[in-house]
Amino acid sequence: MAKNNNGKMSREEAGRKGGRATSQNHDQEFYEEIGQKGGEATSKNHDQDFYEEIGQKGGEATSKNHDQEFYEEIGRKGGEATSRNHDQEFYEEIGQKGGEATSKNHDQEFYEEIGEKGGNARARQRKNNNNNNS
Repeated sequence: MAKNNNGKMSREEAGRKGGRATSQNHDQEFYEEIGQKGGEATSKNHDQDFYEEIGQKGGEATSKNHDQEFYEEIGRKGGEATSRNHDQEFYEEIGQKGGEATSKNHDQEFYEEIGEKGGNARARQRKNNNNNNS
C-alpha cells in the first residue's frame, strides 16, 4: 500500500481500494444505471460539437492502439448482435434510407463507375471459379 508523507494511504491507493470494494458490491445493472444518469447529465451540459470532438479523439486513440484484426472482430460481433435483434423489414428499411441518401449525394457517373467495378469483380470471380473447376 502506497503511503504519502503523513503515513496515510495515497489518493491513488484509496481510489483503487474503493473501486475494488464497489465492484464487489454492485452488479452490471448498477453500472448501467449510473452510466445512464451520467450520460443524461452530460447531454444537458454539452452540444453536438462537444460529442463530435470527443468521438473523434476517441476514434484516433483507438486507431493508434488497435490493428485491422481488432476492427474486423468488433465489426463481426456487432453484425451478429444486430442480426439477432432485427428482422428483414429492418434491413429493408435501412437499405431504402441508405439508397435514398446516396442517390441525393451522387450523380449518374458515380453509379456507372460502381456498376462497372461490380461487373468487373463478378467477371473475375467467374473466371477464378472456372479455373478452379478445371
